[in-house]
Amino acid sequence: MTTNDLKAKSVPYKLASRLNHSESTVVQVGDRKIGDGSVAVIAGPCSVEGRQEIIEIAKELKREGAHLLRGGAFKPRSSPYSFQGLGETGLKFLAEAREVTGLPIVSEVMDIENLPMACAYIDMIQIGARNMQNYPLLKAVGRTTKPVLLKRGLSATIEEWLMSAEYILSEGNPNVILCERGIRTFETATRNTLDLNAVPVIKHLSHLPIIVDPSHGTGVARYVPTMSMAAIAAGADGLILEAHQCPESALSDGQQSITPEEFSRLMQKVEVFTSALQKDGVTIG
Repeated sequence: MTTNDLKAKSVPYKLASRLNHSESTVVQVGDRKIGDGSVAVIAGPCSVEGRQEIIEIAKELKREGAHLLRGGAFKPRSSPYSFQGLGETGLKFLAEAREVTGLPIVSEVMDIENLPMACAYIDMIQIGARNMQNYPLLKAVGRTTKPVLLKRGLSATIEEWLMSAEYILSEGNPNVILCERGIRTFETATRNTLDLNAVPVIKHLSHLPIIVDPSHGTGVARYVPTMSMAAIAAGADGLILEAHQCPESALSDGQQSITPEEFSRLMQKVEVFTSALQKDGVTIG
């Protein structure tokens, strides 16, 4: 689809469209830019499980090259009996890990009621896949000045995803980053089907940065490094990875979490790969 095709189609996502904003947006999160031609790496456990645990893994991930720290304080789970997160206590632990490491923190906000409290702690608001079309929440985060990481819904089309971004942008917050995290298909060998088609499509249709979540996209730790490299090759502006010191004992999503040692090896590959691309004059992101 050419630019003329886009004009003819008269896309409904006016603010998210590249038609009305030809230059790619760069979003600043703490001291890190996302969408500036480098690969930003967000890493951390699915859930914040304790003070010492989050501080220790934050130190390890920072040492191995992570740029931002992720961790869930509020966890939307399929079962009401599963671990639901530590709430504000978890956010306090994340903030302490930031003080120790300097890593900006990313955490999911699930509802409007907890948004002001969460904004007092975190550097970037994550909107999870289940909330991609929670329009009151999208409008509320659009009225903040915090960067927003908007995950694609489980069965959302790209247009639906961009329209969700439009809700945030239309309320005045320009700092939106899209996250491809896999979609639900008939395939059962992996948790989801990681739609890397979305990366070049988003790059064509929208000026917003896009990162990829191969942890949720595959649901299997052994596939995460391969799909991380594939995401970079597709043009992603970054990665968001689940990492845990002891995945087998994680309170949530241990099966898709890589260890700090595996993260270290992956970061070495990312550095070599991105350096080779830049040497050949290939634009990243």
